[in-house]
Amino acid sequence: MTRIFILISAVFMLFSAPAYAQAGEPKPLDFGPKEKLTIQSKDKAHVFTVEVADTDELQARGMMYRDGVADDAGMLFEFAKPKVATIWMKNTGIPLDILFVRPNGRVLKIEHGAKPYSLRLSSSEAPVAAVVELRGGRARELGIRPGDIVSHDFFKTN
Repeated sequence: MTRIFILISAVFMLFSAPAYAQAGEPKPLDFGPKEKLTIQSKDKAHVFTVEVADTDELQARGMMYRDGVADDAGMLFEFAKPKVATIWMKNTGIPLDILFVRPNGRVLKIEHGAKPYSLRLSSSEAPVAAVVELRGGRARELGIRPGDIVSHDFFKTN
């Protein structure tokens, strides 16, 4: 009887493991190569390595399911054409600074320390070409403010 129980348990575990893995955290999306982005703030240039979210799928996923963001890392959301952008923090367990960027690369607005898992929408309130997400608190630490300039190849085409 014990052998039958062990055999049944082993078969159950063998077939249930893949289903359990699928039910957990979604598989990370491939954002491709990382790119350099610079934010010019007064007399200082702050260089970041960013993942580029330039498709609807990548933009919908954003920084969800991350454990953290390095001080010199971030994500750049590139829009096909300027729009009023809204961002939320669903399934995002880390605070983020959200920089709304005009087509000329100038920072329009910053949402500091967006709250993890919040369904509250953060809006650019005016058309922007892109959004940059950084580790929560990083913009204040570096003195980044609205009006600062974001440099990246994306802004040369707008």
